[in-house]
Amino acid sequence: MSRPVRIGVQLQPQHSPKYGLIRDAVLRAEDLGVDIVFNWDHFYPLSGDPEGAHFECWTMLGAFAEQTERVEIGALVTGGGYRNPDLLADMARTVDHISDGRLILGIGAGWFKKDYDQYGYEFGTPGTRLALLKESMARIDARLKKLNPAPVRDIPILIGGGGEKKTLRLVAEYADIWHSFADVEVLARKNVILGEHCAAVGREQAEIERSVQWPGAADAHGLHAAGVTLFTVGVSGPDYDLSEVEKAVRWRDEVNPDAVTGLA
Repeated sequence: MSRPVRIGVQLQPQHSPKYGLIRDAVLRAEDLGVDIVFNWDHFYPLSGDPEGAHFECWTMLGAFAEQTERVEIGALVTGGGYRNPDLLADMARTVDHISDGRLILGIGAGWFKKDYDQYGYEFGTPGTRLALLKESMARIDARLKKLNPAPVRDIPILIGGGGEKKTLRLVAEYADIWHSFADVEVLARKNVILGEHCAAVGREQAEIERSVQWPGAADAHGLHAAGVTLFTVGVSGPDYDLSEVEKAVRWRDEVNPDAVTGLA
């Protein structure tokens, strides 16, 4: 399956003392020509002042849906243990309708202990969090099929993580996009493992888009050759400097045979 390169921006909702700074960054990102605007699903900053300003993920995605016209939107990624999975599916369906079919449902097992402790969730272990994600994916899949009205489109599922036995199995079963933090060598090895999981569930692994954080143009070429077609630049508040995003968009347009102007 041949895919065009796409560029996302993750507008990290930290260190922004007012939401208007994020709203402005969303507009600037869409005007720059990015394909996807992501946020993240945490309750506290991950860098800088640990008690700094921060905003919640999914209410923000509803605002993204209303203020944009072209870009896809989503969380990179939703914390799998933070919400009832049936409710999360309903939230996703609703944001999908608000955006007229532009939502990506990104989800992972969760890892930031402070989020869990401060908001009253059971942190558990990596194993229990992955078991919960497995249960959640089945419930999300079932609930999306029951909702009335149905989603505007089959909402793409993005699963983040690199665990070879459990996470990649869930990617094979449910994901349209796999987001990892692998370099070229690790990605090549895990692609083989993902292929084995896909064969076990009767799926073509070419159906699953590969996604990583933007490493800069010099390293992006190698990752693209290894199969990555979605690169996301992370940008933090309060300034939301998009200069690196602009470089990534230029690189995309040099690599793609035709400019990406809409949904892939």
